[in-house]
Order: sequence, then structure tokens, then C-alpha cells
Amino acid sequence: MGFPARMPLQGEVVRIRTLAAGLVLALAASPARASFLSGEALDTMADILAVVVLFLVPAVGIVVFWIVHVLPEKIAERRHHPQTAAITTLCLLSLVFGGLLWPIAWLWAFTKPVVHRMAYGTDKNEEFFDEMAEKHRDGKLLREEAAHLREELEAMEARGALPPNLRTLKDELARLRLADAQARAPAPASNTAKDKAA
Repeated sequence: MGFPARMPLQGEVVRIRTLAAGLVLALAASPARASFLSGEALDTMADILAVVVLFLVPAVGIVVFWIVHVLPEKIAERRHHPQTAAITTLCLLSLVFGGLLWPIAWLWAFTKPVVHRMAYGTDKNEEFFDEMAEKHRDGKLLREEAAHLREELEAMEARGALPPNLRTLKDELARLRLADAQARAPAPASNTAKDKAA
């Protein structure tokens, strides 16, 4: 006695048809390509890419690394930090040590040199005063800037002796202040005008 023949169920028929349709589509598909180039063009593109990766990328990386590492120095110069030379040295050392000292140089460039101000009466370097003197001689120094500069120089003088070039600048600013005060003061009325009024 044998087993009765089993009839396929409806779900199995659907599954077999789907499998057959997928097989037909897979056989009809065109072969896939990994690149839009082929043959000699692919070799040329690979050569160009190799040159870029081997030479251009490291050169650009070195330049960007260098530019980022001199940023604290540039910031210190722009802010007239009195310890710009030390920050520059720290930036150079950071280049040698692979960037480990760079965050310290960055923070140092942005700090306010409070101890330097207490010791010397200013938190600016000497180049700042040279620039301000040049602006004063060119007539480009604003009245408020001149007053602030004079106060800085007086504070420095109170802490100790001023260098000769800064003493000269302080004297020039004092003469400028005196000339401004005389120009603003009302002119005294002449005796003849008083006699006529009487």
C-alpha cells in the first residue's frame, strides 16, 4: 500500500513561481561593473589617484598642520601679547612634539597677562607702543587712543623707568594734550572789548 500523492498547497505554488521569476530576471541581467571606466582609462585614473595620494595629500596635510600650529603665534601678535616670543617658541616646540604643546600655546595666546601688568604697568608688548607712536606721528591716532596710551605710559613710568623711545612718546602725547586743552579753552576777552561794553 502506498502513500497518497500530496497536492501542493497554494503558498508553495506562489513561492515556486516567485523563485522561477527571480531566476529568469537574474539570468537576463547584464554583468555589473565596479567602475565607469574600463581598460586604459582605468589604468590612467589609477595612476593619477596614486600620485595624488602619495604626494599631494601629505603636502597639503603638512601645510595645514603648520598653519594650525602657528595660529597661537599670530593671535598673540594681533593682541600685542607681551610674551609673544615665548608663545612662538612653544609653537615651534609643538611642531617637534607632534602637536602636544599646541593647546597650551593656544590658551597662553588668549590669556590676559595679569602678572606682567602688575610688574610692568602694561599688558602690551613694546611693538604696540611703536605702532601707536607711528600712528601718532602720521596723525592717525584718535583722541581716545591717545588718552589711553598716555595712561598706559604713565602707569609704566610709575612702576619704573621708561625706555627713551617711550619717554619721548609720552612727552609728545603730553604736548598734544596741552595743545588740545588750550584749543578747547575759551579765549580771554580783550580789555578793549570790556571797556566798550562798560
